[in-house]
Amino acid sequence: MSSGLWGYEGAGGYVAGSDLTGFRVEATDGHIGKVDKHTEDVDTAHIVVDTGPWIFGREVLLPAGVITRVDANEKTVWVGRSKEEIKNSPEFHKDEHTDDPAYRQQVGDYYTNRNHL
Repeated sequence: MSSGLWGYEGAGGYVAGSDLTGFRVEATDGHIGKVDKHTEDVDTAHIVVDTGPWIFGREVLLPAGVITRVDANEKTVWVGRSKEEIKNSPEFHKDEHTDDPAYRQQVGDYYTNRNHL
């Protein structure tokens, strides 16, 4: 796992303690959904995105390290990944994502290793 993948260090405009819930989420090639949940927990910081009808109501977990920019005025989060990459990400395990290091490792490996594109 990349050390910066699970933290907001690279997210321009992000202010610690901000509530990102409800923010619009933009991939490199367009809108993908809204932030349903987020956390700033050390070494596990992430957002959960509700994709709505875009991929059949699926939720996806995105490590905070894929966030490139946050604009509180526009209530928008930009991520440095494409719609296709996010669509093909590991299935979100709603009840396990915070308690299962193996799941976080799987997600981290997916977003670190971009050979799957």
